[in-house]
Amino acid sequence: MPQTITEKIFSSHTGKKVYADEIINSPIDMTIGNDITTPISIKAFEDSGAKSLANPDGFCIVLDHFIPAKDIASANQAKISRVFADKHKLKHFFDEKDMGIEHALLPEKGLVIPGDVIIGADSHTCTHGALGAFATGMGSTDLSYAMITGENWFKVPQSIKVVFSGKPGKYTTGKDLILEIIRILGVDGALYKTLEFTGDTIAYLSMDDRFSLCNMAIEAGAKSGIVAVDDITREFLKDKTLRDKPKEFYSDRGASYCQTLHIDVSVLQPVVAYPFLPSNGKPISKAVADHIKVDQVFVGSCTNGRLSDLATASQILDGKKIAKHTRMIVTPGTQKILQTATKLGYIDKLIDAGAVVSNPTCGACLGGYMGILGDDEVCISTTNRNFVGRMGSRSSKVYLSNTAVAAYSAISGYISDPYEIG
Repeated sequence: MPQTITEKIFSSHTGKKVYADEIINSPIDMTIGNDITTPISIKAFEDSGAKSLANPDGFCIVLDHFIPAKDIASANQAKISRVFADKHKLKHFFDEKDMGIEHALLPEKGLVIPGDVIIGADSHTCTHGALGAFATGMGSTDLSYAMITGENWFKVPQSIKVVFSGKPGKYTTGKDLILEIIRILGVDGALYKTLEFTGDTIAYLSMDDRFSLCNMAIEAGAKSGIVAVDDITREFLKDKTLRDKPKEFYSDRGASYCQTLHIDVSVLQPVVAYPFLPSNGKPISKAVADHIKVDQVFVGSCTNGRLSDLATASQILDGKKIAKHTRMIVTPGTQKILQTATKLGYIDKLIDAGAVVSNPTCGACLGGYMGILGDDEVCISTTNRNFVGRMGSRSSKVYLSNTAVAAYSAISGYISDPYEIG
């Protein structure tokens, strides 16, 4: 019986053919924690009486949400992970010395690879499906179970096949593709499903686009998002010191899907998600017509804080100035991205235009720090969520967009269409 890529990944881990809706136990290749969620996992681990990690080389902690610590509480929260990492001589522990947003840092480090089963106590762990892996977010106690046993249970997800066709325009990106899917499906239209991204458009998408695409699968309720390995994936991996040998899987012809979506990307405008749901997507032409004044522009996060995002923002802002009534915050995804962007001159262009560039952190995305919105303020953001109070005051409003839209909006001070640049 034909299988989807997701069914094949789980079959390879369980040693038998499995199909959608089966309940299975699977070994975990990489378990990921961060400074917010890991302390709960550590307590559960220690309360269980466990003395050692089942798979220490397959466990990673990244301090990224409130690091460098924003206050005493966040410092003490991080301290719990530091003490645990030291006690267990954790090989994969990242703090200020080699910092980055977890879902940008781990692919950069070669710690997540094709064919893996990956879990993390962060909902956007599905990002890593861009590498042809099954990756999903779980709760902190689920994480502790994997720390103790090296495995976890799953219901094998049914799959929704998304077929993209056509070449995207210059300023239409992976972010727009996923915002369009979420607009179509709604925030729970893919509940506990895998979004399998296919079609001739995939060949036009960089790895950064694919990471953005899979990152927001959870915003449609999906358990995971996945893109099969191709030459673009292999090129991304070739200079990495990989944790293990990649395992490439592909869906069979005739595999069973619960739904199929067809999207013609060649006619897709950049999409802007209005408050207060990622599913509230509108074409950029509608946003321009609505003449939406913005107080803050944010470029960053695990969705759009990669090198290509900084390149796009710097190219659009080169020689320009940010609007007087608007402020712009740029957060690189990792230290390496920041270093590379500096060497390439992107950072100078951003600062010259009036942007402030921060260290790698999740901070502003979740209204944690370094970019909190005040009462009634409006932000256009390259992040993944725009719920009520997501980035600060409950009366503030967040519009989600791709980086080109955000950067061009910084110049005018209103949500603007980058295609006006030409």
